[in-house]
Amino acid sequence: MANLISSTPDNSLTLFDKGFYSLGLLNQWRYTGEERHWLVPLKKGTQFEVIRKLSNRDQIILLKTTPQARKKWSDLPATVEARLVRRTINGKVYSILTSMTDPLRYPVANIADLYAHRWEIELGFREMKQYMLKSQLTLRSKKPEMIKQELWGVLLSYNLIRFQMAKMAHSLKDVMPYQLSFSRASAHIIQELTMLPFVSPGKIPTVLNNLLCMAEAFLLPERRERCYPRMVKARPKRYPEKRSKKIPVSA
Repeated sequence: MANLISSTPDNSLTLFDKGFYSLGLLNQWRYTGEERHWLVPLKKGTQFEVIRKLSNRDQIILLKTTPQARKKWSDLPATVEARLVRRTINGKVYSILTSMTDPLRYPVANIADLYAHRWEIELGFREMKQYMLKSQLTLRSKKPEMIKQELWGVLLSYNLIRFQMAKMAHSLKDVMPYQLSFSRASAHIIQELTMLPFVSPGKIPTVLNNLLCMAEAFLLPERRERCYPRMVKARPKRYPEKRSKKIPVSA
């Protein structure tokens, strides 16, 4: 992950999974460049000191670093200031750490909802595999350099479609890009773009404006809040189960 620090854009927020919790990494991520913030779930058992309480679910805290971490990260101080935000969903408390410590610039309500967007990338992977690649198990290319080219082509086309969908969502009021149906919107966008070579250059802006006008047709219903408790599946048996035969009993 440290190799990605230099390529992180300024004025950005990076969402980390709990397994990437490292004060050395997070501190360098924050102070390399300008306004490069991070957000990560609070790791169980993490010790901290509350230095300012903003509300019952919003605190500014100090996290102590270890000598081993300071030896690995030379610029890591003895303590790191962070913001701890808690949110209760279906009776369970979720705790999130972030470098966005300014409560006026970053309201607590917005931070609490941010981590849910982390899983949007999983939907993006599904959209590429199921809708764009038609759930194919393998790529068409056989050589390594051609496989890279094909993957870059998929990523490029996906981002171009998503860019157009973002413009379509922006043309509506209070609509996020993920609230548009990717399967229907992408099919319509691809169809319109494939016809562009047969359209005179003067009519291309009209075609693009028509895409924005179609945005409302691709709106999805509001997402349902579903919660399924985790269950441990039974381990498959190595050998098939042998069933005893029923012997008829005569009177």
